[in-house]
Amino acid sequence: MATFKAVRIDKAEKGTTAALTQFDDADLMEGDVTVAVEWSTVNYKDGLAISGKAPVVRRFPMIAGIDFAGTVIQSTHPSWRAGDKVIGTGWGMGETHLGAYAERVRVKGDWLVALPAGMSGRDAMAIGTAGFTAMLAVLALEKHGLTPNDGAMIVTGAAGGVGSVAISLLARLGFHVIASTGRTSEAGYLRDLGAAEVIDRNEFSAAAKPLAKERWAGGVDSVGSTTLANLLSMTKYHGAIAACGLAGGMDLPSSVAPFILRGVCLLGIDSVMCPIARRKVAWERLAKDLDRAKLAEITHEISLDEVMETAPKILAGQIRGRLVVKIA
Repeated sequence: MATFKAVRIDKAEKGTTAALTQFDDADLMEGDVTVAVEWSTVNYKDGLAISGKAPVVRRFPMIAGIDFAGTVIQSTHPSWRAGDKVIGTGWGMGETHLGAYAERVRVKGDWLVALPAGMSGRDAMAIGTAGFTAMLAVLALEKHGLTPNDGAMIVTGAAGGVGSVAISLLARLGFHVIASTGRTSEAGYLRDLGAAEVIDRNEFSAAAKPLAKERWAGGVDSVGSTTLANLLSMTKYHGAIAACGLAGGMDLPSSVAPFILRGVCLLGIDSVMCPIARRKVAWERLAKDLDRAKLAEITHEISLDEVMETAPKILAGQIRGRLVVKIA
């Protein structure tokens, strides 16, 4: 195969352009493993890259897409051989390294994780970076020592990819989950995932007090900015918030009060450069703890040529749950 289908991003006179096109196999970047991509997904960062709304892409031309699941077709890496089923997420794919919205990708073998037994590639991409990030957040909260006996968990951006998986995981672990969303019409959907309460995100739109009434032991926040500041001010003594997104902005208009008067911790969650050992643990836990039936209920499938029209929808908060992209 001399060429293959890919969503290519190019620098334009004003901003960037994205188009489904043919990409030359010879132009793939360095790597010791070549994978036939079968499934991908659409994350918030993918929406930013394709739309050009933020400077996500750092080199041009770029193939978009930060996640993939597929089959190894060629390898010089000692851990992988042809026929192995693998998952790739992060590591700058779709940003500095040619990404996953393509029929093939070449990457470093050290970036890959084996597809867990009993999990399909479609399931893995229904989880994707969003679900993987949610699992990293849950692991961080567990490491902090929080249990269901400590109190409720708040999840912001609840109807999105990270939020949906975080609710399902936390509820299955026995936590009382409070879902915060701007789409209160999705209350039924969120309760089906396991949310015990659904609240309007407008509760966190005003400037945060240094300390407010204690409402939860911890939470998972994908919004940032004023929302995160409010969550911190309402977190119980020795609680923790795992921060993994910035849909509401990169600023944090808070104070030191929650940290030094209540011992609250802010746990930063990074899924892009996450070490491989932690990745393996997260995927093992996802295979064990995530309700696969609920995952199927919140997942919708699109084709590769539908990715570009989907990008603005995910940025506008119009996508509920998870999207998988069928590549092959």
